[in-house]
Amino acid sequence: MKGTIFVTAIGSFSAGAVIRTCREEGWRVLGCDIYPAEWVAEALDVDCFFQAPPASDEDAYRSFISRICVQNRADYLIPLTDAEVDALNHWRDGEYVRGTRTVLCISGEETISLCRNKYRLEEKVRSLDICPTVPGRILKDIAAGGPDFPDLPEYPLILKPFRGRSSQGILVIEDSRRMQEAVFRLSGRADSYLVQPKLEGNVVTVDVVRDPASGFTAALPRRELLRTPNGAGTSVYVFRDRELESRCAALAEALGIRGCVNFEFLESPDGERRLLECNPRFSGGVAFSATAGYDMVSGHLCCFTGRKPRPMGEIPGQYVVKRYTEIRTGIK
Repeated sequence: MKGTIFVTAIGSFSAGAVIRTCREEGWRVLGCDIYPAEWVAEALDVDCFFQAPPASDEDAYRSFISRICVQNRADYLIPLTDAEVDALNHWRDGEYVRGTRTVLCISGEETISLCRNKYRLEEKVRSLDICPTVPGRILKDIAAGGPDFPDLPEYPLILKPFRGRSSQGILVIEDSRRMQEAVFRLSGRADSYLVQPKLEGNVVTVDVVRDPASGFTAALPRRELLRTPNGAGTSVYVFRDRELESRCAALAEALGIRGCVNFEFLESPDGERRLLECNPRFSGGVAFSATAGYDMVSGHLCCFTGRKPRPMGEIPGQYVVKRYTEIRTGIK
């Protein structure tokens, strides 16, 4: 075997694709999740499983990660969820997980901090003039204008936390009364909420892999046709769009992306695409890209193991859907 890769949150949407590629490429795979092995189908697919504390308890989680990496001589660590990326982003010694010789396979510290702050990211991308964004204001600034909110954009509005994830904490505001209620409700957090116009359109998400060492970038878009309430696509249309892919490559370079991330755009009825966010980890639907013809996980591994990712080649437009199956994990 090449070595050992430790994959976290293996009950999450992207885990199956990540574990499958790691094993196909000859790696020993460790996995963890906050739930016991019997609750997690992918626990059957790893060489060794560990039950982890929640990443929200950062001290316990970091201690757990460091201990497993050291005891099992893990060469690489791949966190799969935003909560884990947040917990580990400042837990580094150079490129390694703090206190270990395990390479943390995410972008650099400042890049992650920028991408995980929706307000800072929108400001940054707007200044780059690479693609349109959905403009936003800080809720605290709007609330300071008084109960009539004179500087408010037109209703309806979206209120979202700067560092939100999986559509958590999002509020839809239809009128001034509900805006007043939201300002009161969020009074202690008004400096960490973003106010944006609620625009109509479809979500287009783009898996992007960038290798800074070689200058290589690949981007594969898909239109999300059906999604879960927390924003994970279940039915998609994968397609090629050279202009959109070029913009994603430029964004990835400007933001300092290393490895695989996911850009989300809102596509208006007239075809304009505005950047919504950058998820600085695998998308829940990264398997869609692999099924369509390009393995982003393999490209991601290349970016951290010193190999150049392979070119993408021609990929036809195609519909891809997620299929759920049942599996017995134990008898008791």
